[in-house]
Amino acid sequence: MSGTTGTRPQLALETVMELTRNAALLAATITMGLMAGLFYAFAISVMPGLGRTDDRTFVDAMQKMNAAILNGWFAIGFAGALVLTALAVALHIPGDGRAPLPWAVAALVLYGAVLVITFAINVPLNNELEAAGDVHRSADVAAVRERFEATWVRWNIVRAVLNTGALGCLAWALVLRGRA
Repeated sequence: MSGTTGTRPQLALETVMELTRNAALLAATITMGLMAGLFYAFAISVMPGLGRTDDRTFVDAMQKMNAAILNGWFAIGFAGALVLTALAVALHIPGDGRAPLPWAVAALVLYGAVLVITFAINVPLNNELEAAGDVHRSADVAAVRERFEATWVRWNIVRAVLNTGALGCLAWALVLRGRA
């Protein structure tokens, strides 16, 4: 009888762990999808659309978007994709349900590359753009745009591809999790 009683807390703990693994993996996938969608939207619509504008409009719009994106909603997706994917990895290390682990690790590595690109290339370019000041007072807005646009666009496309790959890895991890 005591053996039966001792397994109930163990079963409850296992159930909680399974729910926690599932929730972390699902939340990681959602936040990764939000970030992949953001980079994708910039790659296929925002930047091509701005590319068709004059220099002052381009610089002014990018300065305003760079300021507007720094908000709590963006932080949830940006940091959430990292934290929740790392949590999903950590939660899948112990236990029997390790099939999703390599895919979650791959997603973490891909998103890590996105973060490196963001902080090494895109953010410094955004900072340079901001440092250019008011476009209505700048004498050489064309030069500001020239130093910014092509490099920022190219690396944003790389971020979109890497982030979409990370999303795909997490989606496959969810499939494997569901099969377990």
